[in-house]
Amino acid sequence: MPKSESSVPSTPTVQVIERMFALMDVLASRKESISLKEISEKTGLHPSTTHRLLNDLAIGRFVDRSQPGSYRLGMRLLELGNLVKNRLNVRDAALVPMRRLHKLIQQPVNLSMRQGDEIIYIERAFSERSGMQVVRAIGGRAPLHLTSVGKLFLATDDPQRVRAYATRTGLSGHTKNSLTDLSTLERELSKVQQYGYAQDNEELELGVRCMASGIYDDQGALVAGLSISAPAGRLEEQWLPKLQATTQEISATLGFNVKDTHHKA
Repeated sequence: MPKSESSVPSTPTVQVIERMFALMDVLASRKESISLKEISEKTGLHPSTTHRLLNDLAIGRFVDRSQPGSYRLGMRLLELGNLVKNRLNVRDAALVPMRRLHKLIQQPVNLSMRQGDEIIYIERAFSERSGMQVVRAIGGRAPLHLTSVGKLFLATDDPQRVRAYATRTGLSGHTKNSLTDLSTLERELSKVQQYGYAQDNEELELGVRCMASGIYDDQGALVAGLSISAPAGRLEEQWLPKLQATTQEISATLGFNVKDTHHKA
């Protein structure tokens, strides 16, 4: 039975906040409005306490009264959520996790995003000890089909868009390993879709191999990719789980819920 708090002279601030969170969790669990009685029962709070807290939340527009005695989450939460979303920056979210990953593997870690038919490198974590002779500068660009992150983005396109990309770019190559044939590229993209990560096997630069995992936003859209670059003979498959854990962490910061989608991070 809910306890009456009429005999309690004052309620600590932390307890009040906890109760407000409990109320909003109940409201968030249902799409439709919920009655005061049901909210009280689900939270275990006395109806008078529930009513008082809901009124306070309604004043701040965190809760709306859809009709007398019935409540739902308010628009203020949407406004605040949009503010947080707008302030979230992929680079800011990725910087610390990618530096942590670099310390683990001692190889360059690259953050890149799609711009049209290319990827652009927007951040990098690396050191002289990595042994890499070629490190692309931040702001540098590369064709989608020649890079591991680029393949992640192409793998999200439908077949018609991939064919249009091939027509526009001509699938020009940089090395003898470059994928310059549409059917070969399509088979490669099918593997990316199947396994949830992509590789570059000396397709952009001879002597350099990469593996990449995607970063997703709160809508489940691929917004960036994180890749590990290494000398061709030193890229290790055991880095993949660490890379995927890092992209999952960054995606979670951006609001992505892996349980709600079929993406493989």
